[in-house]
Amino acid sequence: MPTTDRSRLRKIASSSNGTVQGLRKAFSRAEQTEDGFIAIESVRVIEEAIRSGLRFKSVFFAESAEPRIEKLLPQISSHAETFLLPDGVFQSAVATETPQGVAALVKLKDFSFDDAVAGPAPLVIVAAGLQDPGNLGTILRSAEAFGATGVLTAEKTVSHLNAKVIRAAAGSLFRLPVLRVESGDAVKRLRERGLRIVGTSSHKGTPATEADLTAPLALFIGSEGAGLPREVSRELDETLMVPHSPKVESLNAGVATSILLYEISRQRSS
Repeated sequence: MPTTDRSRLRKIASSSNGTVQGLRKAFSRAEQTEDGFIAIESVRVIEEAIRSGLRFKSVFFAESAEPRIEKLLPQISSHAETFLLPDGVFQSAVATETPQGVAALVKLKDFSFDDAVAGPAPLVIVAAGLQDPGNLGTILRSAEAFGATGVLTAEKTVSHLNAKVIRAAAGSLFRLPVLRVESGDAVKRLRERGLRIVGTSSHKGTPATEADLTAPLALFIGSEGAGLPREVSRELDETLMVPHSPKVESLNAGVATSILLYEISRQRSS
């Protein structure tokens, strides 16, 4: 079993240190740093990044995170810088109010549009105006679980690099092609690849169990309140719905998409 080499840990005492400021900036902006890294935190997310083979630039531990240092430090490549911060300094730099004491800067894998539509029967999820980070994270997780080939995020959609999205995705972001797009351009390119364009609605459309979902498919998911933008709705080949009790006004986007993904997977496997 690897031993924990504490000599690797460089101590930083001040929240004004440039390295700490870089971590804080990466979390607050929810985008890649100038050299292409993103900020992540929590034991589970960091372990998923390790398992997914991501490149680590730097790892940050809070002084109180002793068990986590013992667990994670031996798994971190010697090429990554590792830092030890006072609890207050660590908390000032990360996104959660009750952090677990470990954060990192990692580089996502490079994926292209071709990767997102790969295979004989690609299944692409397009988030068009989805604002809730928990919903987008759930969709990413379900997309991987049920065999989607990629996820596209269009305008007015929360960034997939948002810390809450990353936590809710539980590692799926590290392995699944996820790309930013313009919805109009996405429709055009998906049609060129032979994908059917379908969307979702709470109360109208074809019940998912009655639709043929075995062909190459692009599933558009709209915002939690307004649904799909009008310009996207006009382009749909079909609208799908998940039948549910009329006592419930609607399902949230993460739940509805997960049910649809399950039904697509069920039809394709049978």
